Amino acid sequence: MSNIAKGYKQTEVGVIPEDWEVKSLNTISSSVASGKSKNKSEAGIFTVFGSTGIIGFNSSYDYEGQKILVARVGANAGTTNIVDGKYCVSDNTLIVDLKKDTDFLFVFYFLKHSHLNNIIFGSGQPLITGSQLKDLNIPLPPTKAEQTAIAEALSDANALISRLEKLIAKKRNIKQGAMQELLKPKDNWAMKKLGDILTFSGGYSASREQLSNEGFCYLHYGDIHGAKKTFINVKNEYTEIPKLNISLKNISPKSLLNDGDIVFVDASEDDEGTSRHLIVKNPDGIPYISGLHTIVAKSTGDSLDNDFKRYCFQTKVVKSQFKFYAVGTKVSGISKTNIAKIEIAIPPKSEQTRIAAIISDMDAEIEVLEQKLNKYRQIKQGMMQDLLTGKTRLV
Repeated sequence: MSNIAKGYKQTEVGVIPEDWEVKSLNTISSSVASGKSKNKSEAGIFTVFGSTGIIGFNSSYDYEGQKILVARVGANAGTTNIVDGKYCVSDNTLIVDLKKDTDFLFVFYFLKHSHLNNIIFGSGQPLITGSQLKDLNIPLPPTKAEQTAIAEALSDANALISRLEKLIAKKRNIKQGAMQELLKPKDNWAMKKLGDILTFSGGYSASREQLSNEGFCYLHYGDIHGAKKTFINVKNEYTEIPKLNISLKNISPKSLLNDGDIVFVDASEDDEGTSRHLIVKNPDGIPYISGLHTIVAKSTGDSLDNDFKRYCFQTKVVKSQFKFYAVGTKVSGISKTNIAKIEIAIPPKSEQTRIAAIISDMDAEIEVLEQKLNKYRQIKQGMMQDLLTGKTRLV
């Protein structure tokens, strides 16, 4: 007995409405071919597009008009973009030129959603051929009007997401400017070397392969580099924190992270990363082990407010000191001895609290917007799945 709903049919691309057709890209396109431009360094006004986007400019153009580009080879194989105007296209990119009786954006959205990585082959050098792309089957609504309605709905969702992304970027820039201004030293602020207010120790070395979902919370230096914020709430984020299955008897108390501890990385692939750090929020004293390539900084007094710690190491002045003391070529490293030499400006405790509250409010606003952005992206994914397969009809 068939489970297919009335008015739908099973096809090689899945279940679609009975009045939809399945056509190959070759059928609805006037051409699918590789670009021909190889010169990407010549000065000029015409953009040269490649598999990674804009790769240069030329003084003459090879193509014009609206077309779909699909990266043909390399790590970006399958990446899909739209171009228009007069331009050049490199020979590692496929150009799709559609016939006029098919909605351009509908096909573009389908290609972006159709997981072209399924037709990519080759491990050393991933590749999509023009023949493969031509043979790709596309489910099409019976009228161009319905195709256009679907494309417009998805374009509206994209526009909403784009506006929110721009707003978040603007809010981040405002926060960055406010933070630099708020943390600018005043006459009544004290200049202190970190070695005068913190003690430093190392973490317990364990590889990523040793981590699992069992044991005690473990802070790998890679998770500091990958963090989107400068603090971690151990209780709230407990389930997401990797664990190390080990007896705490084997762990030095200096490597166990308490509330307000600062954890710096001692190695980075670039100078900018040498100042990466996390502030630990752990008032419940949940066992949390600082790990490989980390430097644990514990306060020797109460000169720094725990919330203020989230921001005071992010100023340009402090970051420049980290860069100054970083050593190495391919990998930049910084030692406990050199971190101790870094100076920060410390305001009175009441002012620390006020500054932290202002910046924290900005962080909270950005976090709400980011949550909304993630929700919109999820909604858009659902829309694409439903609209591009005819599960939801707009006309």
